[in-house]
Amino acid sequence: MLNTIFHKELLEVSDIKLENQLSPAFPKIRIISESISNIIGFLVLGLLFWLNYYFSWPNWAFWILIALFAFAILGAIWSFIEPHLNYRNWSYQFDDEYLQMRYGVLTKEWVTVPMTKIQSVSTIQGPILKKYHASSIKIETMGSSHTIPALEEGIALELRERLADYAKLKEVDE
Repeated sequence: MLNTIFHKELLEVSDIKLENQLSPAFPKIRIISESISNIIGFLVLGLLFWLNYYFSWPNWAFWILIALFAFAILGAIWSFIEPHLNYRNWSYQFDDEYLQMRYGVLTKEWVTVPMTKIQSVSTIQGPILKKYHASSIKIETMGSSHTIPALEEGIALELRERLADYAKLKEVDE
């Protein structure tokens, strides 16, 4: 009975959405990034198939390449589905005491970072993020590092400043 109540409460907590979400451009950004990686992977596989043909590798090498090709196809399909699912499941919120993040598609994670433990906050913006006017925020603590991917540029800069201010204020108060 107690186990059932605990399980029901755990399900209710895992369904809670936090107040802020990622940029609506997140799925596009992620699909472009994954597509570039997939193209490079398929080019390498194509080179390996050519090397197999040119050097007449043993028959088992050909079947390993076929298996790798099948996994690459499955990975490419997943890379078009996962960004949309990840966007729907990614949320965060913060106040003067905690930064909370909830994310995950197959494995859901809920991370709470105390403001007093934050050591550095930085923004990251590569060429794809820049095209969509987005930035990622990287939060580092003594024992871990957390990233909030693809926030709108203005929101990311404001969040970085506010997190840095909260972390600094808490250290001064103690």
